[in-house]
Order: sequence, then structure tokens, then C-alpha cells
Amino acid sequence: MTVVLVPYESLNALQRQQVEAIEVHREQIRFSGDIHGALHTLLSKPGPGVKGFALLAEDIPVAFLLLKRPPVLPAWADEHSATLHALQVDQHAQGKGYGKACLEALPEVARQAFPEIKAIELSVDADNEAAIALYARFGYVDSGEAYRGRIGYERRMSLVF
Repeated sequence: MTVVLVPYESLNALQRQQVEAIEVHREQIRFSGDIHGALHTLLSKPGPGVKGFALLAEDIPVAFLLLKRPPVLPAWADEHSATLHALQVDQHAQGKGYGKACLEALPEVARQAFPEIKAIELSVDADNEAAIALYARFGYVDSGEAYRGRIGYERRMSLVF
């Protein structure tokens, strides 16, 4: 099976409709948001600070994520990084390794989109041990600091190039 992470702007009209249909499990929405919020972030004020990416499996979008840079970089992030947001795998495609495929492809895609970056950073719920372990397997390092996020304490993790 061919799986590739591509920029949102490279999608055709049908693939964009398929991205709009991505749904995460209800209990995941509080962590990742839903696709409509992610697309609103991407499309409401287009600019160089936000880029969207879709994971295609046999040319069908099965996952989506955002990367942010200044001027929309979160306050907790280093100015020389891009931050990962709204990583969502469609609930009908979960358990097939697509989240892992996003994380595997992300460093190269991020460097292509933002050649000046030195790292990718993300924020993860401090109690989400499974997610923290997953990110760690892909080389992300926990900063060791917890801060108050929108739904509780969060930890910052980074992957330095």
C-alpha cells in the first residue's frame, strides 16, 4: 500500500472533500479537535505561518495535521521550530499504522515546508502516557516541564534535527 504525507494545497477537489469527512473518535476530539476546526485554522487566514498536510493511503486522505510557524507559533514554542497540531487519523482508518506513518514522514515534510527550522515541537496531555510513549519512539524528547493547557496539564516534546 502506498502511503504519503502531502501538502493540503496539492490535493485535488475530491481529496479535499475527503479530508473534510475525516472524523476522529468522540473522546479524541478534546485532544486533537475536529477536522472542521483544523481546516478553519488553515483556511480562514491563509499565510506562511500555517500549513496543512494530508496522509494519503492509495490516494485517499486518511489523516490530517497542521504545522505552525511565526506569526502563529504558540507561546511555549521555540522560535526556530515548527509546532505540530491537530494530528487526526480518521476513526475508520485507525489501528492501521497511519498515525505512525505521519510521524515517520513528518521530519522530512516539515523541513521541506520550512527549511529554516531546527526542530518540531508538540504539546501533549501530561496524562496521555500512550501518546508520550509513541512520540518518544519517534525521537521526540520530553522537556520535563508541565504547563497548564486548555484541558489540563500538558508536556512539551521536541524532535531536534
